[in-house]
Amino acid sequence: MKKLSERQVRMLRYIGDFLDEHGYPPTVRDIQYACSISSTSVVDYNLRILEREGRIRRFPDISRGIEVLDGRQGRRHSTPVPLLGEIAAGQPIPVLASEDYNASEPMDTLDVTTSMLNGEKNVYALRVRGLSMIDALVDDGDVVLVKPANEVRNGDMVVAWLKRDKEATLKRFYLEGNRVRLQPANSQMAAIYADAEDVEVQGKVVAVLRNLA
Repeated sequence: MKKLSERQVRMLRYIGDFLDEHGYPPTVRDIQYACSISSTSVVDYNLRILEREGRIRRFPDISRGIEVLDGRQGRRHSTPVPLLGEIAAGQPIPVLASEDYNASEPMDTLDVTTSMLNGEKNVYALRVRGLSMIDALVDDGDVVLVKPANEVRNGDMVVAWLKRDKEATLKRFYLEGNRVRLQPANSQMAAIYADAEDVEVQGKVVAVLRNLA
């Protein structure tokens, strides 16, 4: 293993200290300011070296996606997340209504790297069934991490509950006047349209755990 530069040691120590204090990793800008580095590109260059040397792992699709790979810290910075069931990435499937979800009685519990949660609370996991979000890199058998969300923006990937049909689906959310378009990320599948009052957003996807089997 290559010896780290003084700057890289300082960055690694800062990331670990930040994780200890906040429970989630710093941003690239945080690292730049705290370590007195001239630009974010220099930070990124040194983060790539730390990753190559096996000191950190980065999740490029996730904000603050940095995990310290020191064994002591790795054990300290995992968080149990309840696996509450399955979600359709295809045609909606009947599931429990949101008020019936009971995180105290999960199907299973997953140990998730704390940095993937970005400090979010009450995150739960759902296993994906179907291929409607495949172009968003969400495949059948993957697990999505979901945070409760009362408000979402157009384009967010959400767990949507169709009240009238008592079914839930994983789609991108678009509010269009008095109706909602639930858009798949698969050109072979059609969007679902529903009255806005008939759609309840149960949560917003914050990360995806890929099934590599």
